[in-house]
Amino acid sequence: MNKQFRVVDLAYMAVCAALIAVCAWITVPAAVPFTLQTFAVFCVLGLLGGKRGTVAILVYILLGAVGLPVFSGFNGGIGALLGTTGGYIIGFIFIGLIYWAAEKLFGTKLAVRIAAMVIGLLVCYVFGTAWFMLVYARRSGAIALGTALGWCVLPFIVPDLVKMALAVLLSDRLRKFLH
Repeated sequence: MNKQFRVVDLAYMAVCAALIAVCAWITVPAAVPFTLQTFAVFCVLGLLGGKRGTVAILVYILLGAVGLPVFSGFNGGIGALLGTTGGYIIGFIFIGLIYWAAEKLFGTKLAVRIAAMVIGLLVCYVFGTAWFMLVYARRSGAIALGTALGWCVLPFIVPDLVKMALAVLLSDRLRKFLH
C-alpha cells in the first residue's frame, strides 16, 4: 500500500486548510470568538477522512503559526497560538487525531464519525479551557473553572453541535464528488 499522498490529495488538503481559514474569518467577537472554524474542521474531516483531514488541520495551524493571518480576526503568528484562545486552535488537532483513530479502529459508519467528532470536540474543550485558564491566570490572575466554562464552553455547545450536524450532512453529500 502506498503511504505517500497523491498530488490530488495535497490539493484537497490545501483547499481544506484554506476553507478553515476563511471560516475563521467569519466571526462574532467575544472572550472566545464565535467562528465557523469548527464547522470547517468537521467538514474537512468528513470530506477527506481522518488522515488527510488531520494533515489539512495541521497545515492550517502551521500557516497561522508562521504569521499568516488565518486565525479569527485575521490574526496569525505564534503569539496568537500562545494567547488565551490558542488552546482551542491546537485542540483542533485532537479532533482530527481522534477522528482518524476512530476510522482506523471502527470504520467510517455515520455513528462512528459522529461519535468521533463529539469526543474530539469534548477533548478540544478540555484542552482549550485548561489552556485558557493557564494563560488568563498569568495575565490577569486566577479564574474559577466555572467562570472559564461559562465564557469558553457553555455558550458554544449548542452552536458547535449544530455546526457538526450541518458539516456531516454537507460532507456526506459532497464526498461523492471527490475522487
